[in-house]
Amino acid sequence: MTADSQESALVECVPNISEGRDRVKIDLIVAAAAAVAEVEVLDVDPGADTHRTVITLVGPPGPIAEAAFRLVKKAAELIDMTTHQGAHARHGATDVCPFIPVSAISMEDCIEIAQGVGKRIGDELGIPVYMYDRAALRDDRKSLADVRKGEYEALPEKMEDQRWAPDFGPAEFLPRTGVITVGAREFLIAYNVNLNTRDKSQANDLAMEIREKGRAVRVDPKTPYYASGKLLRYLPSEGIWPSGITGEVFPSRDLLEQHLKIHDTTLANETSFFGQDPDALEGEMVMKRGSFEHCRAVGWVIPEYGQAQISINLTDFHVTNMHHVVDACRTLASDRGLAVTGSEVVGVVPHDAIIESGEHYLETQGSSRGIPIADRIETAIQSLGLSDITPFEAEKSVLGTPSTKGTLTGLDVADFVDEVSRDSPAPGGGSIAALAGSLAAALSSMVANLTFAKRKFRKRRPQMEALSIEAQALKDELLRAVDQDTAAFEAVIDAMRLPQGTAEQKELRDQSIEAGYRHATEVPLTTARLCQQVMALALRATEQGLPSGITDAGTACWMARAGLEGAILNVRINLLEITDQQWRNSVSEKITLIQDDARSTLDLCQKRLEEILGS
Repeated sequence: MTADSQESALVECVPNISEGRDRVKIDLIVAAAAAVAEVEVLDVDPGADTHRTVITLVGPPGPIAEAAFRLVKKAAELIDMTTHQGAHARHGATDVCPFIPVSAISMEDCIEIAQGVGKRIGDELGIPVYMYDRAALRDDRKSLADVRKGEYEALPEKMEDQRWAPDFGPAEFLPRTGVITVGAREFLIAYNVNLNTRDKSQANDLAMEIREKGRAVRVDPKTPYYASGKLLRYLPSEGIWPSGITGEVFPSRDLLEQHLKIHDTTLANETSFFGQDPDALEGEMVMKRGSFEHCRAVGWVIPEYGQAQISINLTDFHVTNMHHVVDACRTLASDRGLAVTGSEVVGVVPHDAIIESGEHYLETQGSSRGIPIADRIETAIQSLGLSDITPFEAEKSVLGTPSTKGTLTGLDVADFVDEVSRDSPAPGGGSIAALAGSLAAALSSMVANLTFAKRKFRKRRPQMEALSIEAQALKDELLRAVDQDTAAFEAVIDAMRLPQGTAEQKELRDQSIEAGYRHATEVPLTTARLCQQVMALALRATEQGLPSGITDAGTACWMARAGLEGAILNVRINLLEITDQQWRNSVSEKITLIQDDARSTLDLCQKRLEEILGS
């Protein structure tokens, strides 16, 4: 991962500590993590009966790793496992510590973070560490339940068994701390679907249809509810071999296997999924899988809501997301005479998940997905009915949404213009160039979306939607560049203020100034490249967009050209301060190519404008 990507990357960490009753200890442990800059504590959920607290942290990769380590260290100091008793399974002071990718980071990166933290805990704190789930170093340690089998009480014996040698740290029983299990997993979305009933059994009937675990197969239901049907059982002794997929009954195993082969499975696959032995099925219930993988669900009633819910855990939203299950629940509910009134996110939901849901509903309603991020999120909120019970606040409940509001871009237009007009050197031309490019991208998206909405141009919808999606992304990148350019210039000023009283200080100052000017050159160079891409989009909008929007597309092209040339002026003046001639020459070659391409694009755009306006 590059330094730039690390700055925008966001990781969730959910340590579970074996203390749920002493609030002083809990607060001290949480404070150890919260003291790390850039790490935010999203939730602290103690349970007295479980004697366990679930802590939710979020932050960039480096800080979140440091915060997790400090939390584990403080928990080891304050929690004594020799006196611990609780309802929840546990085997250490910090029992589990998973890392979860939220935005701009891969699972592979989180695995690397988890294994790095695990090794550090073992090396520096001397606590035995097991790696689990996606970060497991051994296949037989992927399951947390398998690793934690026997819990804390089994550790003295396990530590004597070579098969249970920890992945990191000493292979010895530590009575006070026990062991810790560190891992990486996908984000778990806690999600409830609301029904217009108070009947738990009705909610449970739907839950068993959608959950991965599935349910027992029934036939001939007496009511619309599947649970009212007659259970099917395997009776090989009587020549009864039912299919868990269709409910059909076959007179032999061979015929059942032929049927299952059509559905790309086998009897062994289906029965082993439910923990059954395919060679010992006499009297066993026939089971069928639910509709969705990585979906756990159960029905319950919430008295204060006055309605039943389908309580759902989505353990990998990349496979099964909110819109998948709520759409299925709407169909299932309608078949049973029920209605889904809305849904509810418990805690937070990743930005990527809610954006995917929003884009799903935009697509199904025939609308363009190339609209601002806030509009896509609002589409998801309305379509999923997330404000059915309580208002859904995206600012608090959506995790990892990339922001375009900085010190400058957070100002209103009048205040921004006033700020530019003052006698300070920043914001200056670089920031204005980025803003010009962002406005050009916005105009390009507008023309594309207007064209998308016209029935006359419906054959161009795929091209127009692709254009608007790309324009939205460029718009946001250039908006962020407005503040980045000012920050880069301020870094140069800070370097100039460094002391230069000694030869060493002067050398360090010169190096810092050179590095500052390099960065101050790279930021507007990136702006110029982005404006170059916007010009290409504006040209496409003039060529393929509706004729009545041609002047808007033309304005976009000229605005992007202005942003490009303004950015290059900033590149050129900063280059004068760079002593590395080879690096200067390389940058100069790049800006020549950018300008040549921009002139060609503008000529084509103007030619198209004259074709329409001249007629």
